[in-house]
Amino acid sequence: MSDENRIIALEEQVAYLTKTVEELSDVVAQQERVLELVERRLGMLMEAEALRQSETDGSVPLADQRPPHW
Repeated sequence: MSDENRIIALEEQVAYLTKTVEELSDVVAQQERVLELVERRLGMLMEAEALRQSETDGSVPLADQRPPHW
């Protein structure tokens, strides 16, 4: 294989790898946005459940209680 062909092959490989890295970066950015949304929703659900438990039982929410084996 000539030097020119090797350089062309390397340039093609770099272009392919660059495209792959950009695509993966986009996927990671999207996953970060989804994870932030899920974390916010989980926090809201935990707050709503704690409020529901305190209104129903009049006691400390289960999330704030120590497990019985402690």
